[in-house]
Amino acid sequence: MEQAEASREAMPDWQSIRVFLTLERSGSFRSAALKLGLSVNSVRRRIADLEALIGAPLLTRHVDGIRLTVEGHAILEAAARMEAAAFSLVRTGEATPFAETGEVRIAVTEGLGAFWLAPRLVEFQRANPRLTVDLRCAMESADVLRLEADVAIQLTRPTSPDLRVVKLGRIHMMPYAARIYEETYGLPLRPEDLERHRIVVQDGGQTVPLEDYVRTVPGFPAKVPITLKVNVSSAYYWAIAKGAGIGLLPTYASAIGAQVVPLDNLGRFGVDIWLTYHPDAERITRVRRTIDWLRSSFDPKRYPWFRDEFIHPRDLPGAVKGSPLPDLFAGFVAMTP
Repeated sequence: MEQAEASREAMPDWQSIRVFLTLERSGSFRSAALKLGLSVNSVRRRIADLEALIGAPLLTRHVDGIRLTVEGHAILEAAARMEAAAFSLVRTGEATPFAETGEVRIAVTEGLGAFWLAPRLVEFQRANPRLTVDLRCAMESADVLRLEADVAIQLTRPTSPDLRVVKLGRIHMMPYAARIYEETYGLPLRPEDLERHRIVVQDGGQTVPLEDYVRTVPGFPAKVPITLKVNVSSAYYWAIAKGAGIGLLPTYASAIGAQVVPLDNLGRFGVDIWLTYHPDAERITRVRRTIDWLRSSFDPKRYPWFRDEFIHPRDLPGAVKGSPLPDLFAGFVAMTP
């Protein structure tokens, strides 16, 4: 009996396991501390306590980060199973008749979140007044398996076999410029002309690298003058719209009132849009409703710019079914007396 009590007292607690998993995934004590909201010393103490409990060193420290020992790898596998079981327990508890209330977390790329989903949330909230939507717009993908979000929309296809993955549509992108840019610098008529123009690029997670686009455009110059780099879609759009340079934008920018014009003869690029969630999430009413709404928000029949085939922006108005889209940029236009 006393041995059983002692064994239970020697069991590692979940918080220590969570710290260990985060440290392994982050690669350093500092990064893990930032993710966990703890001090570096607190993370070190947790790991030291866990190592003392296990009776073996779990990692070694190096200039470029940490590396797991053999014992650390063994503990990592068990810890990951423990984490998966804990998350499964949470999901099971949420699948109740009361799940029409509460919070649902949507992770989405910053551009799609700010310019496409956020303006449509009003209709969803009117239909589901007891739900709180936590819309997390970021360029990095959320880890749905670790419950960083209930559902995620991303531009890179998830590879985990434990996730449900649905293709929502496709974003077609092409070069755009502002009228004020055209008045100041003129417009390129062919790819070779770009070496005499100003280029704006977005540099961040889940963005189209310039070199990927270049490979699809015959005659693209070996070097172009990149005059501005930004990491988020909102700043990227406004830089182009205010005349900072030429940049790639989704074709639906024209449909929602963006103050830019598409440039022909300079190629185009497309990326798929993926919806991902844990299969158990479908059993939760509020998440199921959110999934249905997200799928309808990217319905290619209603929103033709999300179809697999490319439709030129000038042809989009005639392809839209139903009521016309509002000018989503109207509120950003400076007022004049």
